[in-house]
Amino acid sequence: MVLLTIKSCSFIPSIPLSTPVSKMKFSQLAIAACALMASANGFTTQPSSRAFSRSAVQSSVLKMSAATETDKMAALSTAANEARGLAMDSIAAAHSGHMGLPLGAAEVGAVLYGSQMSYNAEDPQWINRDRFILSAGHGSMFLYSWLNLAGYDLPMEELMNFRQHHSMTPGHPEFPNSEHNTPGIECTTGPLGQGIANAVGFAASEKMAASVYNTEDHKIFDHHIYALAGDGCFQEGVSAEAACFAAHEKLDNLIVLYDANEVTLDKMAEYTQSEDILKRYEAYGWEVFDIDGHDLDAVEEAIAAAKANNNGKPKLIKCNTIIGKGMEETEGTNAAHGEAGVPYVDKAKVNIGIPEGEKWYVSEDTRSFFEDVKAKNKAAYDEWQATFSAWKEANPELAKQLDDAVNDNVMSAEEMFAKIPELEAGPEATRVSGNKIIQDIAKLVPHYVSGSADLHGSCRNYINDGGNWGAGFDKSYSGKNMYFGIREHAMGSILNGIAYHGLFKASGSTFLVFVDYFRPTVRVASLAELGRVSYVLTHDSIGVGEDGPTHQPVETVSGLRVIPNLDVYRPGDAEETVAAFVSSVTRKEGPTALIFSRQNMDQNDAMPASERRAGALKGGYIAKKETEDLDLILIATGSELQHALKVAADMPGARVVSMPCVEAYERQSDEYKEEVLPSSCTKRVAMEAGVSGLWYKYASTVVGVDRFGFSAPGDTVMSELGMTAENLKSVVDSL
Repeated sequence: MVLLTIKSCSFIPSIPLSTPVSKMKFSQLAIAACALMASANGFTTQPSSRAFSRSAVQSSVLKMSAATETDKMAALSTAANEARGLAMDSIAAAHSGHMGLPLGAAEVGAVLYGSQMSYNAEDPQWINRDRFILSAGHGSMFLYSWLNLAGYDLPMEELMNFRQHHSMTPGHPEFPNSEHNTPGIECTTGPLGQGIANAVGFAASEKMAASVYNTEDHKIFDHHIYALAGDGCFQEGVSAEAACFAAHEKLDNLIVLYDANEVTLDKMAEYTQSEDILKRYEAYGWEVFDIDGHDLDAVEEAIAAAKANNNGKPKLIKCNTIIGKGMEETEGTNAAHGEAGVPYVDKAKVNIGIPEGEKWYVSEDTRSFFEDVKAKNKAAYDEWQATFSAWKEANPELAKQLDDAVNDNVMSAEEMFAKIPELEAGPEATRVSGNKIIQDIAKLVPHYVSGSADLHGSCRNYINDGGNWGAGFDKSYSGKNMYFGIREHAMGSILNGIAYHGLFKASGSTFLVFVDYFRPTVRVASLAELGRVSYVLTHDSIGVGEDGPTHQPVETVSGLRVIPNLDVYRPGDAEETVAAFVSSVTRKEGPTALIFSRQNMDQNDAMPASERRAGALKGGYIAKKETEDLDLILIATGSELQHALKVAADMPGARVVSMPCVEAYERQSDEYKEEVLPSSCTKRVAMEAGVSGLWYKYASTVVGVDRFGFSAPGDTVMSELGMTAENLKSVVDSL
């Protein structure tokens, strides 16, 4: 453990938080120092005095350096208090929000945005910028305040509009999407703990990018990932899962700042936790620091040390803070967590040096300081751009690959279909079909990677010849196969982090029944419109068989279908599986869940492969057309499609509609949907090996499984619970 308890240096006066801090301009200091040096040299004539002159100059330079550092720390202190003021005013205006973190962690924000982070506010999508993730997303005014001060295009009017409709400052940070487009927001956060795990995904992606794109002559990726988290984040299990993964894979580009204020919403933190979090993280393999989070020097030194130490260990900096600092009526208590301090805002602002009566106040000195920060960052940015230009010229093929990755350029679905040969499969499980198809996908989309929660062998999503990602053993950071261990929740959050980072597409696999372990991350991916994420979820139904009801999902597919903006594909044969995979990598608006079977299923070879692919891409299509007047429509998905086709084979007036993806079908035109499911035919039966509820939208009769299964061979379970062509025929005959 690194223990940093350094207080302000002797040349920095001890300034209480309640005292306004004045600061001298750097230009004034430089002029004074130059004048001193000039006078020292100008009036020295004796040789002996020349030695004194040199020492005087050296002393002057040292004094100027110390004074400059004093100037910087004074500016950061002022900025911290003014950021507190912005947060207070915005939360007071909204009568809603969380005041504790923005006030308690203000010095952390000052050091990050005013000193240690590398970014360019005028190019918020710069690919080698440092990333900051506010895992404790309830403290969103912390982030909005610092983005405004740092010069991002987040006007003060938007801070005044905090938590209001159509503002750029929603209650929790939201990754740019169709609802919000706030520059500088790297990640949608709010569900505690996920932000830490997202940051692990960012760090993994950065390591991957550095390994794939950096060359001996040019380094274009070398940035750090920062996350700010509170006690609640560390109590959530997802952060522990992700922390173990990060240490094991040696993600030393990750720096997590722990806002350790010892407060949770209901009670003080000691009421529900007693472990030593630093020791826990040391045991995981992290390097840990323990500092006073209000001591700017200590924060600065800790972050600088964490950045400099490429020792294979992620870094955890425990910043001991006072929640709601600066508002004496609530600071240090759980009342500071929310907006309880609103009545005391005006008094608190005066106490920390904000001019009385001023709202959303930022001093000219603070604006000037951040202009200097902006210039410093721009110089580093320009230097990187020169390196990047040289890299592009030296590596045109890699440059094209990177451009495609950054912009998520992929060929159209139709072009992919032309590149993927017809599978000509016999009876086989769609997980087996998927294993064939993912090899083509990985070739057609070079920035596509995949991983599994310890189930590559069962889910069959391993990319052959793609190499294994990570540190040690046979792994490298350029590998395309990620091993997450038995950590589904972390896997989901890490996948999101990779997507947020903006360079790779990523899929992750497990058994379908275990998607509930990481369902919260699927919801956030859908909300954040992460088209770079997909899920390979196999063993899709009671057909799992002998493993019994704990492993036989019946409600799970429908449970995923009700998540807005998530496409759920349950293909009915190999060619539909091609369409499902292609859709998952060409869709830009949100994530896709691929639901694959363990059990074999027949192929619909009566229909050309091209038509099955095109139809499945639309979500629903006519898989078998009636040969006489339409009398009956059978709707089926997944392994039940074969039963519908078998029943309809001897029924000239029966149509079979395959609907592998309800969401894609619903996006089709009304004309197309009427063509597939004409309203004139109301005699409809839907069949799926899962709960029946959602299918009543399309059919008056549903053959489903509205109970848990049991342990027996898969065919036996299917038969006993009515998932057979014979049972479907009997239901149709009874109508």
